[in-house]
Amino acid sequence: MFGQTAVLALALLPFSLAQVSSDFESGWDQAAWPTYAVDCSQGGKVTLDSTTAHSGKNSIRVDGAGGYCGHIFFGTKQVPSGDVYVRTYLRTSKAFTDSHVSFITMPDSAQGSNKHLRIGGQSKILMYNRESDDATLPDLSPQGIATSTAIPTGSWNCFEYHLGADGSIETWLNNATVAGVTVTKGTTNPNAAQWTRSGFVPKITGVYFGWESYGGDSNTFWYDDVVVSSTRVGC
Repeated sequence: MFGQTAVLALALLPFSLAQVSSDFESGWDQAAWPTYAVDCSQGGKVTLDSTTAHSGKNSIRVDGAGGYCGHIFFGTKQVPSGDVYVRTYLRTSKAFTDSHVSFITMPDSAQGSNKHLRIGGQSKILMYNRESDDATLPDLSPQGIATSTAIPTGSWNCFEYHLGADGSIETWLNNATVAGVTVTKGTTNPNAAQWTRSGFVPKITGVYFGWESYGGDSNTFWYDDVVVSSTRVGC
C-alpha cells in the first residue's frame, strides 16, 4: 500500500504534520525502524517475515518471551508534536490472559524519565497502562472489563488509536470504536476513574511495536502497514 518507508516530515511537511509509514515490502529498514528494549533483553526477537503479511509478502514478526526481560520492540521516534494517530495491522498467535502484557509502548516525557504509556492486555481485554502510577484504562472492574474487547487471534486486525493534544484518547479495532479505551473531552467514560484522576496529557517521544510481559506470558505478534501521522488514516 505504501511502497517504501516514507518519512514525509523530513522534507515535505512541518514536523507537526509528520507521517512515517511502511509496508516492509522493501525489507526492514533498521535505521528507520530500530529495535527498542529498556534495561534488558533476553529471549525476545524481531525479524522480517516473508511468509505472513497483511498486504504484499512481508511483515515484521515479534517473538516475545515471558518475563519483563523477554521484551522486545521495534518502532520510530518520528512522531508528530501535537495530535498523534497510529494505525497498524496486527496479528497475534495467542489470546490475552489475565496477566498484564503490552504490545505497544511509548516513552512519555509527561510521566517523567524512562516512563511509558503502554497499550496491551489484562483480564483478557485490550487496555492502556500508565507506567508512572500504574493506572489502567478502563478500570479493571467487571463493568470496565465489559466495555473493552479481546483481540481476535489467528487473523489480521486493524488497530488504530489517537492521542490528543488535549489528553484525549480514542481507540478503534477494525473500524469500531472501543468504548472502554476511549476518553474524550466533553464526554464521560464511567469506567475511567483511575485514568482521569489526574490531568494527564501524554507527550510521547516514540512509538514501538512488540511484546512485554510482566508475568510469564509469551506471544508472537506480526505487524504490517504501519502509519504514524497527525491525522487519522483509517483501515
